[in-house]
Amino acid sequence: MQHDRDEPVTVTPYEDGPLLLRGPFELRTPDGKRIDCGRSTVALCRCGHSSVKPFCDGSHKLTGFRATCGTDGGPEGEPGGETAEDA
Repeated sequence: MQHDRDEPVTVTPYEDGPLLLRGPFELRTPDGKRIDCGRSTVALCRCGHSSVKPFCDGSHKLTGFRATCGTDGGPEGEPGGETAEDA
């Protein structure tokens, strides 16, 4: 997959849901093997219950996973995350 390296990579935490990665990113296993995503936007599991880790399969909805979207408690002066309605 070809990417414009000047394009920023964004990570957006969704309230009670996954992390959305957008842009020219590369995912790798802990031993360095490349994970082929096949697209430039992916949802990564953060609830720990996905059957297709590291990707989200919607399990967070079934398990009642709760997490903020990142708008509170972040480093001072940095923008917060967007909500699902913003995407």
